[in-house]
Amino acid sequence: MTHTEESPPRASLFLEVCSQSGEPRLPLHTSIALFLLSYCECKSFRVFLVSGTAGGSRGLRARLPAGLRASDLRPEDVPQLVRSCRLPAVLDDTGVLCRAGLAVVLRHVIDKTTEADPSRKDVLALLGFKKTCLKACAEVSKWTRLCEIGIPSAVEEHLKDPTNRHQQLPLAILTLERRRAEPVKVHNDDKIRRQKLQAQKRNKKNQGKGNRNTAPQVSDEHELKAALAKLSVDPVPTATTRENSEIRKVKTTDLPRLEHVFAEGLYFTLTDVILLPCIYQYLCSLQAHAASSLHQLPHLLRWYSRVQEVPGVLRAAEECGMDLSVPRVPVSGPPAAPAEDVPTSLSEPEEGRETTPQLRFVGGPRPTMTKLQESGIEAEFTPHPCPDWTLPWDSLPGAISPTEGNVSNVRVVKKRQQLNNLVAMVTALARPGHTVVDFCSGTGHLGIALAHTLPDCQVILIENKEESLVRAQSRSSELGLKNVGFVQANLDYFTGPFHIGVALHACGVATDMVMEHCIQARAAFVISPCCYGFIQNAIKFTFPKSKRFQETLTYKEHMILCRFADQTAVQLPPEKRLIGKRCMGLVDLDRSWVAQTHGYSVQVMTMEPESCSPKNNMLVGTPAHQSGPRAGAGQQEAPALD
Repeated sequence: MTHTEESPPRASLFLEVCSQSGEPRLPLHTSIALFLLSYCECKSFRVFLVSGTAGGSRGLRARLPAGLRASDLRPEDVPQLVRSCRLPAVLDDTGVLCRAGLAVVLRHVIDKTTEADPSRKDVLALLGFKKTCLKACAEVSKWTRLCEIGIPSAVEEHLKDPTNRHQQLPLAILTLERRRAEPVKVHNDDKIRRQKLQAQKRNKKNQGKGNRNTAPQVSDEHELKAALAKLSVDPVPTATTRENSEIRKVKTTDLPRLEHVFAEGLYFTLTDVILLPCIYQYLCSLQAHAASSLHQLPHLLRWYSRVQEVPGVLRAAEECGMDLSVPRVPVSGPPAAPAEDVPTSLSEPEEGRETTPQLRFVGGPRPTMTKLQESGIEAEFTPHPCPDWTLPWDSLPGAISPTEGNVSNVRVVKKRQQLNNLVAMVTALARPGHTVVDFCSGTGHLGIALAHTLPDCQVILIENKEESLVRAQSRSSELGLKNVGFVQANLDYFTGPFHIGVALHACGVATDMVMEHCIQARAAFVISPCCYGFIQNAIKFTFPKSKRFQETLTYKEHMILCRFADQTAVQLPPEKRLIGKRCMGLVDLDRSWVAQTHGYSVQVMTMEPESCSPKNNMLVGTPAHQSGPRAGAGQQEAPALD
C-alpha cells in the first residue's frame, strides 16, 4: 500500500483503521463498507484507510477486496471537511461536498454503482421498496438506529471481552431476533401469500395419505424463491399461471403469513449488507466462547444461512476474509428464549412511526396555561434588536433569492423576510474566521445568503436529503462562492468545531437537536422553530425539558401546548392565533431554560414583520463568554454587500 499526503483529486472514500493491542484492526463500519464495495464490484472510488498508528493498514491486505485501490492516510492529512465528520465519509470530486455516516455512504456507493452499470438491478434492489431502505435518519427512525448504530456498537462492545461468562446477549441482538419472528409485511403481499397457499395445497395433495395428520412445517422456501428471483440480473419470466378460483376466494385474513427470509422481510436489502459482517463476527465469537448461547438465536441463525444463498454474497465475503460457514449449535443447551421474553420497549417500530404512542387530547390549552401562570411561568419575548434590517434583495444575484420552482410572489416576499431576520442575527454575532453551520439547510437559501453576506466566514450546510443538498451546491457554484462546504449527514455525524449554528424552520424535535449540538460545541445559535405539533418524546429527548416545566406539567399537558402552538395560521380567528402564539412562547421558554442551565443567555423573540410566517419565533442563544446581538447591531455591523 502507498502513502499520500495530498487531498485526493477525485471522489474518495475515507475509512477508519483502528488499533487493538498494537495491531491494526478494521472497525465494523469499515468492514461493512468494504463488503458492500466487493458485493457491488464498485470501482468508482479511491479508497483511503485512515490510521493514526505507525504502519497504517499493513497486515490487513487479506481483508481487502481484490483489486481495491487503497492508500494509507494519516488523520492530519484528511481534508478539513471530512475531518469534521465521523467516518466512513465520501468526498466528491469538487472537494466541497462530503457524505458522512454509514447509511448515507452505503446508499451513495449503491447509487454510483448503478450509475456506472445500469444493468446491476441486483444492486439497485438493495435500496428496497421506493428506494427507502435506511433512508430515514437514525435520530428519528429506531429501525435505522438499530441497524446503523445499535447492532454494530453492541458487537464491538462484545468483542472487547468475548470470554466474559457473565456477559448476556446484547439487547440490540435480541431485538433483531424478535423482529425476525414477526410476520412479514411487504408491498403486494396478497399475491405472494395466495401463491404460497396454492403451493401448500399442491404439496399437501402430493403427500401420501399417511402424512395427512402431520403438523405443517414452517417453511420460507416460497419466500426465498421470490426473493432470489428479484435479485436476478437476468430478466425472470413472469408466471402466467393464475391461481384457481378456490384460491382467489380465500379471505386475506385466512391466507398463510409470509416468513422472514431477510432482515427487512422478504427481500435482500442494504440492511442485510450492514448486518452480515456484524453477525458474522458475533457468531464466530459465540461459537468459540459461548456456543450454548446460539440456542437463543434460532431466527438469526436461519437468516445467516439464507443470506449465504444470495448470489455474490459468498464471493464478496471471501474477498473480505469472512468464512461464512454456519455455526455448529450444541446438541444440548438452554432452550431458545421466546420472543415474548424480550422487553416490549425493544420492539422497533416501522420507519416513520412515532417513538411515543399518540396521546388523545380532550379540551383546549387554557387549563394548562393557567396551571403554568399560577406557577409564575409565562411566555417571555425579547424586543427585536434590528426590526428594519434587510438584505439588499434588488441588487443581489438571482441565485440568492428564494425564487426557485413555482413559488408565488407573496411566498417569495415572506421567505425573504424570514431570511432577513436570521441573517441579521448571525451578522451581529459573526466575526472574521468564524465557522457558521446551517443545520437542516434544505436547498440552502439561508446558508448561501450567509456565505455571500459573510465572505470572511466559512459556512457549512448540513442536510440529510441528497437532492436538496445537490441543488444547494449548484446554486453555490453559480454564484462562485469559495467559502461554502456541504455535508450530507445526520446531525450526529458532524463533529467539527464551529462558532454559530443556524436553522430556519427546524421541524419538531429538530430544533432541540440543533440546540443540543450547538451547546455541545459551545457555539451560539439562531434558530427558528417549526411544526410544534410534531414534538414528542424521542430517542434523545423527553418533554417537558426544563426542571421548572417538569415540576409543573405532565408530558400530556406539555403535548397540549405543542399541539395548540401549531394553531397560528392566518386563516384562524385572531383569538386562536393569539393563544397559539402564547403556546409557542411557552414551548420555547422551556427550551431556553435548558440552554440557560448550560451557561447560555437565550432570547426568544418574534421575527419582523410578524406576518412573515405563522411560525415566527426565533431563539438566539450565546454562551457565557460571548455577548448577544444588541439593538441596532445588525445595521451597524453588517458588512457591505456587493
